[in-house]
Amino acid sequence: MPIPPELVKLLRDHITKHGVAPDGRLFRTFRDGMVQESGYGVVWANARAEVFSPEEQDSPLAKRPYDGRHAGISLWLDSGVPPAECARRAGNSIAVLLRVYAKCIRGGEDHANQLIAERLRRPHSPGSPAGP
Repeated sequence: MPIPPELVKLLRDHITKHGVAPDGRLFRTFRDGMVQESGYGVVWANARAEVFSPEEQDSPLAKRPYDGRHAGISLWLDSGVPPAECARRAGNSIAVLLRVYAKCIRGGEDHANQLIAERLRRPHSPGSPAGP
């Protein structure tokens, strides 16, 4: 899967501004060490304080770094990206994706009904899925 140009630019800008560790890692401590798991929470809290209003800081919005993954996958599903593609991009099985994120797929009943009705109006052609 190609890397989106916006992400390439973001990474290049980060490298231009911050460089990389001697072993090529993008993220490191001030002494070029490995970022430990315990350090992420501190950095994340500082980032939230920098960009969120006091009300947002008091909310559960992006409370943990991993919440960004959940937000992204939820956005994909809510945007209508097929679950199989979301699962592939997230590195999950479809079963795991649907178990964890099914609650994010909402409000699509009217659109789903419209798609089904449109398909039912089309004549069946050889090689297409079964239909009227």
